[in-house]
Amino acid sequence: MSFIIETTDMDLGDTPIENIFLNDYMPMANGTYVKVYLLGYKYAHDRDNRIEVTNKTISKHLDIPMEDVLRAWDFWENKGIIRKEGADEVDYKVVFLNLKQLFIKNNLMSQGNAPKADKPRASSQKDLIEANQIPIINKMFNNIDFMMRRQTAPMEKKQILSWVQDYNMNPDVIEKAFSYGAEMKNKRSIKYIEGIIRNWYDQGLTNMDAVMEYFNKVDQKYFRYQKVMKSIGLEHKGVTDGDLNLINKWFDQYGYSMELVLKGCEAANKVQYPTVNYIDGVISDWYRKGVRKVEDIQVLDKPEDKPERKSYKTSGKKATPHKTRFHNFEQRSAKYSPEDLEKMAKRKREAHRMKGNGGSDE
Repeated sequence: MSFIIETTDMDLGDTPIENIFLNDYMPMANGTYVKVYLLGYKYAHDRDNRIEVTNKTISKHLDIPMEDVLRAWDFWENKGIIRKEGADEVDYKVVFLNLKQLFIKNNLMSQGNAPKADKPRASSQKDLIEANQIPIINKMFNNIDFMMRRQTAPMEKKQILSWVQDYNMNPDVIEKAFSYGAEMKNKRSIKYIEGIIRNWYDQGLTNMDAVMEYFNKVDQKYFRYQKVMKSIGLEHKGVTDGDLNLINKWFDQYGYSMELVLKGCEAANKVQYPTVNYIDGVISDWYRKGVRKVEDIQVLDKPEDKPERKSYKTSGKKATPHKTRFHNFEQRSAKYSPEDLEKMAKRKREAHRMKGNGGSDE
């Protein structure tokens, strides 16, 4: 005797997701990372041993590159809510940690009931060493050094690392805070940048999409700059007055839309090292030629209609030469006989000889 529950051909089941993930972790990630986590969590919850599920399965199901799947697991592992097991760099096991237990351990037991943002933890030297081994964190520190125009001290790096942990901020959002503060506000103080981070945290701006939407509302010029630089692959290039002035010209002087400007930025694909100056050459040429909207580009690129060359067929008849007035000239010699012509020639010879002798017959 056994007990069996019949299953349906379609997946009509439910997957419970902890509210801690939805409230605290989901807002800090981009859409791709969230989809990878949720689909992997569903597979883990189903526990159907008949189905072999790997990262390749998730990549195919979501129609995204394998690199995006692996980066997503690296991100969630860095946030401390999953654990990777196994030596394989691609097909490792993903263990989803219990978020309720993590919450109790990290908050209630170690810090009482104080929220993370009110009582930040100090990162240790060990945390800093381990964090530097994570590519995305190491890249963040390198980019921050570039924007600060100096090498950040270990104590400053520990403080920055605590922002990632305590404010649930993505590393790229931390970078953007430094970029905005240092290059747009000319403030390179760690304390000032932390003020930006805290303000963004209070407004729920913990991922790049939310931050860019924020810039779209409060700092349109910086938003436009970031969109353009990202489209030509220079999003990590420092803000320069020259680049900023050129980009502002396209919008403020030319009156171009973001769609049209980004269309011009596609010219960056034609060169190995694109620059804003190069894109300005393309867009300014459009403006001189009367391009004002995207549809005008199609008219501009349309090849000009060339007149058809007429072909002439030969009939096979011999061509008759064109006659001029000289063809109608009748030769005088046709009026004289050969004898007359000989007499005329003789008279001319005699006249020429007489002239040579001075008119004498001798």
